Amino acid sequence: MSRRVRRKVAKKGKDNVVSLSYHELEDEDLRPERNESVDWTSLPDDTVIQLFSCLNYRDRESLSSTCRTWRGLGGSQCLWSSLDLRAHKFDTGMATSLASRCVNLQKLRFRGAESADAIIHLQAKDLREISGDYCRKITDATLSVIVARHEALESLQLGPDFCERITGDAIKAIAICCPKLKKLRLSGIRDVHADAINALAKHCLNLVDVGFLDCLNVDEAALGNIVSVQFLSVAGTSNMKWGVVSLLWHKLPKLIGLDVSRTDIGPTAVYRLLSASQSLKVLCALNCAVLEEDTSISTIKTKGKLLLALFTDIFRGLSSLFAETTKKGRNVFLDWRCSKNNDKNLNEIMTWLEWILSHTLLRTAESNPQGLDNFWLKQGAALLLSLMQSSQEDVQERAATGLATFVVIDDENASIDCERAEAVMRDGGIRLLLNLAKSWREGLQSEAAKAIANLSVNANVAKAVAEEGGINILAGLARSMNRLVAEEAAGGLWNLSVGEEHKAAIAEAGGVKALVDLIFKWSSGGDGVLERAAGALANLAADDKCSMEVAIAGGVHALVMLARNGKFEGVQEQSIAIGREGGVAPLIALARSDAEDVHETAAGALWNLAFNHSNALRIVEEGGVPALVHLCSSSVSKMARFMAALALAYMFDGRIDEFAPMGTSSEITSKSVSLDGARRMALKHIEAFILTFSDPQAFAAAAASSAPAALAQVTERARIQEAGHLRCRFPSLILLPLHLCCKMVMFANLHFIT
Repeated sequence: MSRRVRRKVAKKGKDNVVSLSYHELEDEDLRPERNESVDWTSLPDDTVIQLFSCLNYRDRESLSSTCRTWRGLGGSQCLWSSLDLRAHKFDTGMATSLASRCVNLQKLRFRGAESADAIIHLQAKDLREISGDYCRKITDATLSVIVARHEALESLQLGPDFCERITGDAIKAIAICCPKLKKLRLSGIRDVHADAINALAKHCLNLVDVGFLDCLNVDEAALGNIVSVQFLSVAGTSNMKWGVVSLLWHKLPKLIGLDVSRTDIGPTAVYRLLSASQSLKVLCALNCAVLEEDTSISTIKTKGKLLLALFTDIFRGLSSLFAETTKKGRNVFLDWRCSKNNDKNLNEIMTWLEWILSHTLLRTAESNPQGLDNFWLKQGAALLLSLMQSSQEDVQERAATGLATFVVIDDENASIDCERAEAVMRDGGIRLLLNLAKSWREGLQSEAAKAIANLSVNANVAKAVAEEGGINILAGLARSMNRLVAEEAAGGLWNLSVGEEHKAAIAEAGGVKALVDLIFKWSSGGDGVLERAAGALANLAADDKCSMEVAIAGGVHALVMLARNGKFEGVQEQSIAIGREGGVAPLIALARSDAEDVHETAAGALWNLAFNHSNALRIVEEGGVPALVHLCSSSVSKMARFMAALALAYMFDGRIDEFAPMGTSSEITSKSVSLDGARRMALKHIEAFILTFSDPQAFAAAAASSAPAALAQVTERARIQEAGHLRCRFPSLILLPLHLCCKMVMFANLHFIT
C-alpha cells in the first residue's frame, strides 16, 4: 500500500485527549510496598495542582472528579490563566459552562469563526492575549464585539490563514477599544487603509509590535506615524511602495526589527533603510526575488546592523548580535535560551526573530519555490530544528509544520526530497520531533506526528524513527481522543508499515489494536483518520506474521465496513483478503464509478482479491468482469488499466475452472454465471491492452538495427513508470493461453523485474 504525505496545516478538529507518559521513581526506598494502599487524596495541595498543570483539559476534568478536594483544586485560578481551545468544539454552550473558571483568564487560543463568536461568553474581562487561526470567516462585527468586551487586551494575533472578511474598520475598532494594546499581528487583510493605521497610532501608544502579513494593500505612509513601533513585519504583503518606505520608515525613532520577507523589495530600499535608520538593528528579507537577483547587495557594509537573507549566513549573523564570542554557529538560539542574559532589548529581538523566522520558513515551504535546495540543506533545516526548541509554543508548532512541509515534493504521489529528509536526520531532528510528540500539548503532538510521518517516507529516516522508539510513541498517539493527533499518528504508522522490518514492531507496540479502534471510533466525520488507519492495517494484513493479529483485532471487519461505506477515495484499496466478508460488491461498484481518481484504488483492490480463486469467482458472479474490462480499456489512468488487466489475468488463469464445479459458493446456482463468455471477454481485452503499448514500426526498426538506443525507445514506450512498486505473482500467469501468456509475462516482466 502506498504512502501519504501532508503539506497543508490540518483542518479543524473537535475532541481531544492526550496520552501522557510519567517518569517512575527509581529509588526503591521511595516506592510503597505492593501490599500497601495508597491514599492519593492525601497529597499536598501544591503537588496536586502541579500534577493538574501537566494535563490537558479533558484529563484535568476527569482527575478532578476523584474527590471533593481535588474538584476544588482542579478549579484553581492558577490552572485557568491560559486556555487553548483549538482542538475542541468551542461554542456558546461550552463558553458558558467554562465562564466561572475563566474569571482570571489572561491568554486564549481559538480556532474558527464559531469559536470566535463564543469568546465573549467566557466573560474573561481581564483577557490580555488572544490568538486565533482559521479566521477566514471571522467578520468585522465579530472582531469588534470581541475587542469591545476586552479592553485590557495587550496582544491580538489572527493568522496565518487570510482574514478575508476583516477590513480596516475592524482595525479602527481595535484601536479605540484596546488602548493598552502592545502587539497586533493580522494576516491576509485586503486593505489596511490610512484611517485604520492612524487610529492605532493615536490610541495605542504602547503598540510596539505590528504585523500586517500577506495583505493586499497597506498604507506605507500611515505606518510611518506609529512612532511607538519597535518591531514591524509586512512579510508577504503586495503592492508596497518601497520608495515611500525608504523615505519614511527610517525616521521611526524606536524601530529595531523590520521584516520584509517574501516581498518585492529591491536593493535600493534595503540599503536606504539600513544606512539611514538610527535605531534599526535587524532587517529580515528572506525569499525576496528582486533583492536576490542583485548580487551587489551582498557587499553592502552596515556596521552594527544585520541583514538576514537567503544569500547570507543566518546563524553567523545572529551570533553577531551577542557580545559573547561563545554564541556561535547553529547553537545560537539554544545558547541564548540557556544563558542568563539580562539584556532586555536583545531578548526581545531574539523572541521576535524566532516568531518571524518560523512564519517565513513555513510560508516558503508551503509555496515550495524553485532554486532553494541549497538553502534548505545548508541553513533551512537547521533553522527549523532550532526553532522547534523555542519556548514559544506557536513557534514550535510552525517549525514542526515547516519540517513536515519542506521535505514534500509532491503530496499527491507521496514524493519527498531524500536529501532534505536526511539533513533533518543528521542534525538530530528525529529525536527532537519525538520529544515534541511526547508533549502534553496536543497542538505540538499533532504537528510533530505529521513531520515524523512525512519524513518516514524515506527508508533511512523510517529506520531512525524505529530505533529511537518512535513506533511506540506513534502507537500511543493513535489512541488519542483528539482526532488531529490520532490522524497524524495513524499516518506515521501507515508510512512505517510499508517497511517489512517495521511491521512486527508496530504489532508489538499495540499499533494494530489502536488502528482498528480508530476506524470504529471515527467511522463518521473522520475521513483522514480512516484513510490512514486503513492504509496501515492493509500493509500489516499483507504480512504473514501480522495478518493473524489484524484478524483477531477485528481489522478485516473494519476494512470491510469501510469498503461498504464507500464514502471517500482511498480507503477502499485497503480491502485485501476480505472477499468472504462481502467486500467484493463495494469494490466493483467503485470500479464502475465515474470518478476517475478512484479507478486505481478499485483495480488494485480487485487485483489483490483475484489471486484467491474463491474471490475470483465472486468477482465474476458480482459482475466484476465488465467493470474490469471497462477500466482496462477506457480508464485514463495507465495504472488502473494495468491492474485491471492483471486482475482479469489472475481470474482466468485456469484455477477458477477447478473451483466453480465444486459448488462451495452459496450463490453459484442462483447467478447462472457464464464463465466461458466472461473468459473470452477478459482475454480479448487483456490482449488489446497490451497492444496499446506497442508500436509495430518502432519495434521493427529496433529489431532490424539491434541498436541499444532503439531498443531502449521501444522499452520506454511500453513502460508504466508508476508500476515499479507493484508485486506480481508470475506462477498464476503461466496457465493462460500460450500466446497471451507470453505477452502478459513479457509485459509484466518489464515492470516487475529490474
